[in-house]
Amino acid sequence: MTDWLILIAAGFLGGLLNAVAGGGSFFTLPALMLVGVPPMMANATGTAVLLPGYVASAWRFRSDIRWPHTLGGTRSVALILAGGCLGAILLLVSGNDAFESLIPWLILFATGWFALGPRLIARRQHALPRLASGALLFGACVYGGFFNGGLGIVLLAVFGFMGMTEMATMNGLKNIASALLTLIAVLVYASGNAIEWRWTGIMMGAAIAGGYLGAAWSYRLPQKALRLFIVASGVVMAAAFFARPAM
Repeated sequence: MTDWLILIAAGFLGGLLNAVAGGGSFFTLPALMLVGVPPMMANATGTAVLLPGYVASAWRFRSDIRWPHTLGGTRSVALILAGGCLGAILLLVSGNDAFESLIPWLILFATGWFALGPRLIARRQHALPRLASGALLFGACVYGGFFNGGLGIVLLAVFGFMGMTEMATMNGLKNIASALLTLIAVLVYASGNAIEWRWTGIMMGAAIAGGYLGAAWSYRLPQKALRLFIVASGVVMAAAFFARPAM
């Protein structure tokens, strides 16, 4: 019963945070590992749990989607799907031990993007050329297919480096890119039997409820306080994972 409560709470909080600021994976991954799911499978399962929220957000922002002129829609979608697929394959071949050793570093990387990403976006001056834009988008999607934490702010920074300035458009692209790469990644995970379906349904339901509530609260919750909470949580969780071998 305790396991169910932990996972329901993690799914709800993950969905809520993804709807208002991001960082849902910071809670779903540790919760799944806490109840005994192996690291690689916990990461894949947590990503699957948050997929409906990405799809719902993409649908909600569909009217704001304007593909970057440097790449266009066809190239962008191809890079997103290819990157998400490659990242998922890399996760499957990495194995539990290798992935577990990377977790604290991945969390620190994602936390750093959360802390510094908005400043990097604000300081952009010139749009990157097509080749650099494509490489950056592909790399971000490989990261997202391998580890979903902090994906939203990484994608926002990428679109900012492409010269985009309208936040509604950038958010729309972030949501559709997240949905597409997560969908292809989940299909790869499922083909490799890397998802713990026993927990997925209940966590997914909790994440949908959290995402719905988060969307309703998104204009009321203080964004700076939320970001501070997520960054602090990321630092604490990274420290906990670094300390695990000594336990």
